[in-house]
Amino acid sequence: MQQLNIANRLDRLPISRFHRTALVAVSFAYFFEFADVNSFSATSPRLIKLWGVSVSQVAYVTSLSFVGMFVGALVAGGIADRFGRKRALTLTTMGFSVFSLAAVFSWNLVSLGVFRVLTSAGLSAMTVVAVIYVNELFPKAVRGKYQAYAIVIGICGTPVTNFVASAVVPLNHWSWRLVYLWGALGAVYLFFGRRLVESPRWYESRGATEEADAVLREIERRVAAEKGPLAEPEPQSDVPAPGRAPLRLLLQRRYLMPTLLLTVLWVTQTIGFFGYSTWAPTLLAKHGFSVEKSIFYVALSTVGAPLGSYLAAVVTDRFERKWCLVAFGSVIAVCGLLYGLTFNPVMIVAFGFLVNLFERGYTALGYAYSPELYDTRGRSLGTGVSYGLGRLSNAAGPLIIAALYTWQGYRSVFIFIAATWLVGAIVLAVFGPRTRGRDPEEVAGAVEGAERGSPETTAAG
Repeated sequence: MQQLNIANRLDRLPISRFHRTALVAVSFAYFFEFADVNSFSATSPRLIKLWGVSVSQVAYVTSLSFVGMFVGALVAGGIADRFGRKRALTLTTMGFSVFSLAAVFSWNLVSLGVFRVLTSAGLSAMTVVAVIYVNELFPKAVRGKYQAYAIVIGICGTPVTNFVASAVVPLNHWSWRLVYLWGALGAVYLFFGRRLVESPRWYESRGATEEADAVLREIERRVAAEKGPLAEPEPQSDVPAPGRAPLRLLLQRRYLMPTLLLTVLWVTQTIGFFGYSTWAPTLLAKHGFSVEKSIFYVALSTVGAPLGSYLAAVVTDRFERKWCLVAFGSVIAVCGLLYGLTFNPVMIVAFGFLVNLFERGYTALGYAYSPELYDTRGRSLGTGVSYGLGRLSNAAGPLIIAALYTWQGYRSVFIFIAATWLVGAIVLAVFGPRTRGRDPEEVAGAVEGAERGSPETTAAG
């Protein structure tokens, strides 16, 4: 196999217009992913009154949406490996946009639920592909920071959508549909997507060395034209094995442990965050706040989301990502618990603000951390499976929360959510490998060595 030294050639590139163009495109896709993911929670208080929907029915639709996310994440890995990262990003973004548009024309809860499941599949698939794409194009020294920058821009979709919802949902009996129309604007991504290039790492993993070298030379030409002569790359130490990754690959020693660890990370993040964000408007409304006030309070609290992603961008390449995740998860547990213990509007907004701030920082860190635990061959599959299993776990989350609310009351929901975050923080602290400043191929090898008890990897935690 031709020695292209792709990883080191990409890692020695200075950040340029090429990288910023990719960042804007991915950020736009993230914006409408975050806009769409909370659409149902923003409209469900109105549907409770308009269609006579119960809390249990809201739970079932939410649960099925996470089943859709699981399927989408699994499909994303296959699409990204078969058709490439660039084309997969376009397909998945267009997918969730089309189904969000279809939700505008829902005629009952069943039809809306079907469209939400399909939309959720597209949202999850897009996220997996976008995480992989950024990981494979940006230099390892700043990869985490720019992954977080993409979230900083994209996460603005959450507060913007909540403010849109708080403005349009109360207008009349049909205006809630405009929230889903807003989510469908992700289709504008086509304008940005055509400016992207395919990942040369993907070409190399497929054995298409000529295509990989051609794309990489074009990237280097663009960067050199802007930044001047490029530094010589470090010598290559490894060449990824070509070929499509079968599902059984994850049973191998070097892939199984990262997959189990990341599954815990995404299970606790999914139940912990979506348990909060999906249910906050509905639970506030059920607890005596008006629909308008409950949506508005949640909208105010989500202003913290972009700031949290920016905080992640500041710390992610300065400190070990593993410990940042542990710290953020612990803070979320405390703030989420305090949110459930107060009914003062100011305190609800304040603690909700902190939950959103640190959770979106946690998510940005997780997006940077996850693909770094795999080499090129297992990255798409491992990231997709672990992320998908995390989303699948929340098929049970809403049912648990509905049962807790029904039998134990409002506060029990937030005790459960806080405990979930703490479990994730503890598991990461004990088992999470270090990734800061290390190439994914090196991390994957270190994880395998740690499994075997190799002395050179005992510091991985």
